[in-house]
Amino acid sequence: MNRTCFAPEAAPVEYRVVESSVVTEDELTRVLNEMTREGWLFDGFHFAMREGSHRPSMAFAIFRRGVEQS
Repeated sequence: MNRTCFAPEAAPVEYRVVESSVVTEDELTRVLNEMTREGWLFDGFHFAMREGSHRPSMAFAIFRRGVEQS
């Protein structure tokens, strides 16, 4: 499968990354709710793992939204 990140005819997209060193259900829910209230669409989480631990030490929440063209 060939996935292209940019297509010339696609509308421009703006991304936002929110970093959290508190990786709990409550904190990640707070981040999701806050950002979606501001109009951002949730795109996914990326987690940083600490060696020797099963629990992530940091989370990065990725959001996107369309960019208005003038």
